[in-house]
Amino acid sequence: MRKKEKYNFQDKIRFVQDTQYVIGGKWKLPIIISIYHGHNRFNEILSSIPKITNRVLSKELKHLEQNLLISRTVYDDYPARVEYNLTEYCQTISEVLQSMEKWGKAHREKIKKKS
Repeated sequence: MRKKEKYNFQDKIRFVQDTQYVIGGKWKLPIIISIYHGHNRFNEILSSIPKITNRVLSKELKHLEQNLLISRTVYDDYPARVEYNLTEYCQTISEVLQSMEKWGKAHREKIKKKS
C-alpha cells in the first residue's frame, strides 16, 4: 500500500512552476554554469555563452541575484570592477543540473540513433 503523500498533485505542480520561474528559460542555467567554470565578469560570461546579448545577460543576472543564486560584488577600482559569484544557496540546484545533463545526454544519443 502506498504511503499517503504530504503534498497533493496541485502542490507538486506549483513547486515545479516555482523551479521553472527561478531557473527556467534559455539562459539562466548556462549563466550559472559559466560562472561555475570561473567566468566571473560580465564580458567573460557574455563571451562564454553563444548568442546571448548584453541586454539579456544583464536582465538574467539581476533575476539570479534577486533569487539569491548569485552575488554581485563591485570593487572600488578604476575603472570599477564587478564580479559575479555563485552563492552557497546556488549549490542546492547541483542535483537538478546533474539530472538535466544526464537526461540531455541520453536524449541526444537516443535521437541520434533514430536518425
